[in-house]
Amino acid sequence: MIKAILIFNNHGKPRLSKFYEHYSEDTEQQIIRETFHLVSKRDENVCNFLEGGMLIGGSENKLIYRHYATLYFVFCVDSSESELGILDLIQVFVETLDKCFENVCELDLIFHVDKVHNILAEMVMGGMVLETNMNEIITHVDAQNKMEKSEAGIAGAPARAVSAVKNMNLPEMPRNINIGDISIKVPNLPSFK
Repeated sequence: MIKAILIFNNHGKPRLSKFYEHYSEDTEQQIIRETFHLVSKRDENVCNFLEGGMLIGGSENKLIYRHYATLYFVFCVDSSESELGILDLIQVFVETLDKCFENVCELDLIFHVDKVHNILAEMVMGGMVLETNMNEIITHVDAQNKMEKSEAGIAGAPARAVSAVKNMNLPEMPRNINIGDISIKVPNLPSFK
């Protein structure tokens, strides 16, 4: 099971943290610091697996990571997970981010954190791997983006209605509105224009 997914830059600034077990916020920050110190001190030519830090479970858990440009992608997992399977999952995650953001960079993770979390949620939920096919993940993310855009259109309806009223060419402001048996007296309002 995946315990946590962490992304931080070369200076240890967290860019994404997703914990699948409950920890207090202070403990989460300590885990991020400890994980960064463990991973960043390693040479580039050594294995990408190491025992978890004391806070994340010690020798019972493993840290599996990849270092891309200025970012470390670290998955904290228990002993039931395959190291090579998790390395492949990290690769799929990075390639999916790269396709969704067209040459992903650290700023994409900062300014589009919701989209990054959506991509991650398509891959991993509750610490279990759901999907590893990049094309399936991208299809689901694109469908979600379309739905968000259509909902934004609904949310913008009141503003469009006000704009339409402002652009109506009325010779003068109506004073009384009669609809069947109902008569409405319109108060003196300032001009819309």
